[in-house]
Parts: sequence; C-alpha cells; structure tokens
Amino acid sequence: MLSYPTVCHPQPILSNPKLVEKSNDYEYMKAWLGNGLLTSPGYIWHPRRKSLTPAFHFKILSDFVTIFQNQADVLIDKLAEHTVQGEPFNIVPYVTLCALDIFCGKIGKVIRNRLQKIWLHPDFVFKRTKEFQKHQECLKVLHNFSDRVVRERKEELRKRKEQLDQNNNNGNGESDYSVLEDGIYRKKQLAFLDLLLEGSGLSDLAIREEVDTFIIGGHDTTAAAMAWILYLLGAAPDIQERVIQEIDAVMGKDRDRRPTMAELNEMRYLECCIKEGLRLYPSIPVIGRRLTEDVRVDNYTIPAGTTAMIVVYELHRDTSVFSNPDKFNPDNFLPENCHGRHPYAYIPFSAGPRNCIGQKFAILEEKSVISAILRKYRIEAVNRREDVQLLCDLVLRPKDGLIVRLHKRE
Repeated sequence: MLSYPTVCHPQPILSNPKLVEKSNDYEYMKAWLGNGLLTSPGYIWHPRRKSLTPAFHFKILSDFVTIFQNQADVLIDKLAEHTVQGEPFNIVPYVTLCALDIFCGKIGKVIRNRLQKIWLHPDFVFKRTKEFQKHQECLKVLHNFSDRVVRERKEELRKRKEQLDQNNNNGNGESDYSVLEDGIYRKKQLAFLDLLLEGSGLSDLAIREEVDTFIIGGHDTTAAAMAWILYLLGAAPDIQERVIQEIDAVMGKDRDRRPTMAELNEMRYLECCIKEGLRLYPSIPVIGRRLTEDVRVDNYTIPAGTTAMIVVYELHRDTSVFSNPDKFNPDNFLPENCHGRHPYAYIPFSAGPRNCIGQKFAILEEKSVISAILRKYRIEAVNRREDVQLLCDLVLRPKDGLIVRLHKRE
C-alpha cells in the first residue's frame, strides 16, 4: 500500500458520479466475475446497474423472507447437534452453509496471494505457477455452477411461459400484473435472475457474470457478516438478552412461527446490532478507486490516475465519530445517536452512486437468520475478541474461526 494514498474522508471520491472506476486490484477477479457489477468499468456498469435496480425493489425483497427462513431452518438443524453435545465449535462454516464457499474461499486465497506477491502480477508469470492451476480448477467449478443455475431457470421460465400461453388460450390465464393497488394494476416485479433472463437484454455470458457477482456479493459477504454478529452477541450477554426480549415481544411465545416482513422490520434493536457488527467487521474492509480526474481531499489534491484506497475498517474506528470505537455498542445506531452523523462516516456497503445494490437484501437476510437462531438458542462466545486474528481474502474473515457454545432456550 506504499504507493497508494489512504483515504479516510471518502465523500469527495465516492459521491462523485464521474469517479466510479474500480482500482486495478479488481482486475484479478475478472477471470471469475468478468464485467459484473463489482468489477466492470463505468461504461458497462452504468446501464447494468440501471437495469438491475428493479430486482431489489422492496416488494421483491418481501418474497425472499420465506427463502431466508428455509435457510435458517437448515442452519438450525445443523446447529442442533452442538446443543446436545455442549461442546464449543467454530460457527463460521455452519453459517456459510453452501458447499460453493469452499471454492470461493480457495479462489479468494489465490487472489489474495497474487495481490501480495508483486512478481505474480504479470499474467505471463502467474500462468506458469501452481497457484494458477488452483485458480483454474476453482473457476471451472464456480462457472459450471452458475451456468447450470442460469440454464435451469431458463428452462423453468420457458415451461412457465408455455403454460401461461396455454391457459390464456383457454381463457383462464394468469396475469403479468399484480393485484389492484390504489385502483391501478401494476406490472409484477421480477426477481434478480428472472429480470436478467427476461428483461435485461444481456448475453448469456453477461448473465453468468452477474450471477457469479451475486454469489460473492449476495452470499459470501452476508455469511461472513452473520458469523461476526452472532459471535459478538455471544460475547455480550446483556446485549444478546435485549435482542432476545425484542424478538419475543414481536413474535410471541410460538418459536416455530415464521416472521412476516413487517415483523422483521419491527426488530429495530437487532438491526442496530447488525449495523454495529458491520461497523466493527465490514465484509469488504477496503474499497479501491482509480481516479479519472483530480480530487481535492481536505488540503490535498490527489491527481488523476492515482489509485485511492478507502480503508473502511479504519474509517469505522474514527474516534471523532464513534467514542470507544473498538467496543461492540449497538446503541451507536439508535436514531438519536445517528442524528447529525456524517453520511460517509459509516459505509459497510460503500456509498454514492456505486454503492452495493443489495444492501437491503443483506440486512433482511441477516435479520431473518439471526432472529431465527436466537428464538431457539442463546450463544456464548468462547474465544476472546482480542485473540481473534483477521484475514482478508475477498471478504474479512477470522483467520482461525469463531468459537462459540450454544445453549437451548427453555
């Protein structure tokens, strides 16, 4: 990082609609993600972002609540064995759930090693290493998976269209419009993959790029965040108890009933805990931008052509914004404490025009899964925070896991 200015006042860069070019560091992910939203140059990113934004409409998000609950049920079943045994265990692999994470983790490690070892930067050198062979093996698995997802969904949509056409011919077809709202029929919102396949006009390759991007941006980062937040709650029993009381107040005594979108929105203190977890351990701890014009930051002018690194991890520990910044304190995000805070002082999902398109999706998923776990169990953190070493592959992870113990709630 010696050749990079480190930016702790990111607004002049992130808020500028002309400064959306990612740093050259992102090039090492392009073999995997191509020109997806995370890695694409501005001229590709602008139209894709515009076309994909409707897929994250709040009405679409509400449809995912059931999916999140299904995910939580699978996780709770996996965790149950540890409540019987009572032994401490590493919660990280359980929260990730997906076998693909093994390959995401492997390719992330290869990319990290390549970034750290300057001699591996040139392609002609990298392609002659064992690391490159690992890289290609992982890419094959990941691309085969995303190709299969796209192919199967295409076939489902084709069959559905045939069925709709047949039903319409019989006079009992299904409408493409939602129920009457305010006297007006509105066209149904399409979920992420359906929007890509039906309304984006993107090629099959471009669709795969966005699916691959969503795997890391919509799953890998969220899984890491949930592991950190569960661990932090386990290390703060008083805060955990307050969250449990809130969940019980919203959901009542039936611990098997699934929450609605409205009930999840009522879990405001849990959301404070999630935001505080993302402050302490942002899934993406560094953002890199290649400046295409001069930028004035405080009393300095950063010239065009510079790569600027915005260190989110350090930004979130600014003592002028967060007193006692290393302490897990969800009260930092109570409305009265957020009032007047600079909007660029807290950016776990980046900020400005190139912020994370799925941030509301991520928060909703985290609330769904964490609340489901806390309705069944209390969590006890075993390893101390000061002993947890950090590792930054593509996302911020604990180097040796997060050790917890579960206690079944009475």
